[in-house]
Amino acid sequence: MTARLSLYQKAENELYKMDSSVKTKFYDFCHQFRINPDHPSLDLQPLKGDSRIFRAKIDRSYRALLARAGTGADGIQQWLIVAVRHRKDVYEELTVAINRITGEIEFVDLGVVGQSVLQRAGLRLTPAPDEQATPAEHTPAPVETREPAPPAEPILASCAPEDLRRLGVVDALIAIALTVTDDEELDQLIAGAPRLTAEVLTGLGSGMTVEEVEREITLPAATPLEPGFENDMATALTRTAVTTVDDDIRNVLAEGDFRAWKVYLHPTQRKIVERNYNGPARVSGGPGTGKTIVALHRVARLAAALPSGPGRPILLTTYTKNLTADLRSRLTSLIPPALLGRIDIKHIDQLAQSVLNDNTSPGSQRSLITDDQAMDVLREVLFEHDEQRWDAEFLFDEWEQIVLGQSLATRQDYFKARRAGMGRALNRPERAAVWKLLDQFALRLNGLGRETWAQAAERAARYEMERARKIQIRAEHKPDDSTPNHLDDASGTRRLRHRYQHIVVDEAQDLSPAHWKMLRAMAAPGPDDLFIAGDTHQRIYDRQVTLSTVGINIRGRSSKLTLSYRTTQEILDQAAKIVRGAAYDDLDDGTDTLDGYQSLLRGPAPEYVACTDWTDEITQLAQTLGQWRAEITRPAVDGTVRDPSGHLAVCVADGEMADRVAADLETKHGITTTTLTKDGPQGDGEVHIGTMHRFKGLEYQRLAIIGASDGIIPRTAFIDKYATTDPNRYERELKKSRNQLFVATTRVRDALRISWHGRPSPFLPL
Repeated sequence: MTARLSLYQKAENELYKMDSSVKTKFYDFCHQFRINPDHPSLDLQPLKGDSRIFRAKIDRSYRALLARAGTGADGIQQWLIVAVRHRKDVYEELTVAINRITGEIEFVDLGVVGQSVLQRAGLRLTPAPDEQATPAEHTPAPVETREPAPPAEPILASCAPEDLRRLGVVDALIAIALTVTDDEELDQLIAGAPRLTAEVLTGLGSGMTVEEVEREITLPAATPLEPGFENDMATALTRTAVTTVDDDIRNVLAEGDFRAWKVYLHPTQRKIVERNYNGPARVSGGPGTGKTIVALHRVARLAAALPSGPGRPILLTTYTKNLTADLRSRLTSLIPPALLGRIDIKHIDQLAQSVLNDNTSPGSQRSLITDDQAMDVLREVLFEHDEQRWDAEFLFDEWEQIVLGQSLATRQDYFKARRAGMGRALNRPERAAVWKLLDQFALRLNGLGRETWAQAAERAARYEMERARKIQIRAEHKPDDSTPNHLDDASGTRRLRHRYQHIVVDEAQDLSPAHWKMLRAMAAPGPDDLFIAGDTHQRIYDRQVTLSTVGINIRGRSSKLTLSYRTTQEILDQAAKIVRGAAYDDLDDGTDTLDGYQSLLRGPAPEYVACTDWTDEITQLAQTLGQWRAEITRPAVDGTVRDPSGHLAVCVADGEMADRVAADLETKHGITTTTLTKDGPQGDGEVHIGTMHRFKGLEYQRLAIIGASDGIIPRTAFIDKYATTDPNRYERELKKSRNQLFVATTRVRDALRISWHGRPSPFLPL
């Protein structure tokens, strides 16, 4: 090999969208270039505009545009493929630069800018010299032209060139950006701009001030740069998001354009990933801002820094089983198998069960039951005691939120417990009566050999905290101390270690206090011990936790992501209206908002569809799904057809409705479906169907939410009883329903459709 190739992120995205025949020829081109870049068949030639950019032939029609990136430590030439274009779209004015803020290599192609904007800026593009085209060859679409129009005020009229330069806009686009006069022109410019420039222009175009953009976008992406950085392409390449071109590139290109945002790490995110923390750290952010990506790359970084040895010193955990499977799949694409073997990937309840298994003799484990089953047992206890002051729902909530949530072991503990946010106040005699009922309930479950998931988590937390206490006692006795009997070698205490060195938590907002206490005890307090990713706007379970109360201090080690790479601005705007006005915590003593969130993506506005009845709603849904399927499976130029499976989804309020939708679509409209379960998708149908809970953490290109009617979202038959008896509980239930709808609307990238019959949900921003 005489040359090393890397693939620029935008070039990778371009390749995803090309015909398979072009991808195959590109792979062959890469193979030949790595062997001999000067081979005559490649016709490697510099462009006149920027001497660092070269063009080379992939075939008769397509060209690779490459930038020299210095020489590696092994003496091999380094090249960066910045674009793959039809030869008629190759211009002399193409440039590469090193961004003054991030230090990354940036590729600038003025060919994507509208002709009217170029004319206004006094620019003309010069096609690079090439052989004459034959009539049979591809002819690109003509460059857009516009009828002369009266001069209009530029969108960025309040900005000066030095403002854009300070914010990190690439020099070649500053003058052009200041001439843009409408949203369409700005969108064209953003679509072809380097990433930081695109983010800055998106923020300014949406109304953010220069100071806000600098604070929210530029400064988080900034990297300290040495003098002369603008000429050091080799070092800049190490800061640039690229894909190494090797023999696996064919598989990468086959994964489709949906892959890039799943594993891509933006410079703003990279700084969070690579920072060394002296204690627990947290990253928050709205939907699609890359919290999970950051968490996964954090795991990869921690794993790479581990000393060699046995065991699994790193834990990656989240709330549900299907999310855990998704994390495992993504992490597999980031790190080699040897490092993957050093990571424990478990959902939080699975983790609690492993603790209980370690501390329970064989045959004495309790069987787990659902909350509904436990509620039936509680109702039996209330019936036997002829208790009518409190209903089962209130007492079960008190048991989970207060008794289990605070690990209260005695009646005196319960008398002293804080019940902030629980709504209905309880005096001392009432607390005594409630404790007696809950104690009878717990004894009944124990006698049946059963426990809820919340009970299991609380027991696991106590076991793990006791383990941590013993480790601390052992650490406080130096080897030359006289060791107490209960700490001798026979007890095994000397060999006790914390289970993990590092713990990374995704979807942190859904964990209970017991979960947090267990996790805190599993890793010794210290540098990089816990890394937490979450968004309280996406909390769909009634578990509000203040981390400082469970021994986790994140003060001074919190970061916030504000740019969405999944959900379009149009969808994000509508989704934000669903939760606007409600108060959200930040997993600690502060508050969190969606203020400042922006998206780099643009698309159609969400579609709202009022239907006459259920049959009409299903019929219209089937028509939409058919249209979406036709668009996704439209044959490419080479005749290949894309499989729509896993790209389309239907979201509903509950499991019963999910079954009904699946049956109606399949029997009445011939649309095959796959059901989302706690174990992931079950079935091989094209359209995924599931409840709002099941869509947590998943992403689709097109999604329909149906049955969004008043009375269903929210379930008024269930929560209206709390409106007068327990106003705080009523507000919590409303907020939980809002959050569920918010989560559902932000699972989609390209197209969102929401329908109902009867009256629409009051949460919809109509």
